[in-house]
Amino acid sequence: MRKGDIWIYTWNTGLMFYSDIHIYHFQNNPFQVQFAKELWERIRRECAYLLPLSRLHLFFPSSPPPAPKLTPTVPELRIYRFWEYPVGPHPIAMFEVNIFTPAQFGAFIPWLCINRGPLSVLVHPNTVEVVEDQESGEKREVRDEERDHTQRAIWMGERIALDLSLFKRRKAEKEEPKKE
Repeated sequence: MRKGDIWIYTWNTGLMFYSDIHIYHFQNNPFQVQFAKELWERIRRECAYLLPLSRLHLFFPSSPPPAPKLTPTVPELRIYRFWEYPVGPHPIAMFEVNIFTPAQFGAFIPWLCINRGPLSVLVHPNTVEVVEDQESGEKREVRDEERDHTQRAIWMGERIALDLSLFKRRKAEKEEPKKE
């Protein structure tokens, strides 16, 4: 690998293979807060386990049919805490959902596009750059969270200006020479 080669594990089963979805609401707007709470609950209930019509089977045996198994159409979808105030680089309240596969992306993003209502949504991958040290030949993985949240991001609704200073501080701290 040369410096600058990018491995995007989002569509892979490598070390970093997920995308973050941040769903924002204005914490001082009661309508948006209520809508966001209801959407958070819908995602928890509907998106983790849906019974798709394509998997619905009718049974006509002489004995009672087995209970239908709920099939996860968006398996291992992770939904995190409902924040009622700004956190991290996010200047307004939000909650986060993680998706892990192209199938999840293909199922969840269109669903969210239709159901997000007045809320803004940031979708970004978590990428890793593999950098090879010129002297030692050692390879290391470097994340560029700022780039993932900006250049590689997709927005639904109004774009929210993020506080990127957090990423700049983290990057500066990693680049400082370590004192021994």
